[in-house]
Amino acid sequence: MLNMKNPFGGSNNVDGLYVEDGRLINGRMDNITGIERAAMFRKQMKKQYKIDQIADGIERAKMRMDGDKNIYEL
Repeated sequence: MLNMKNPFGGSNNVDGLYVEDGRLINGRMDNITGIERAAMFRKQMKKQYKIDQIADGIERAKMRMDGDKNIYEL
């Protein structure tokens, strides 16, 4: 019979990896640099700016349509 040793050496947490309910869970931090993180935030800000512009345009169009209705009701 082979004598197999536990690779974790008695510890339940090795370099951010741990066993929970018989599954190996990766609890390590994501590997993203500061520059990558800044680029992601910049991309999100640009996307949000475009969304805000579109929403503002829709709101202005509705206001103009409501204003035109009031003119014709006289």
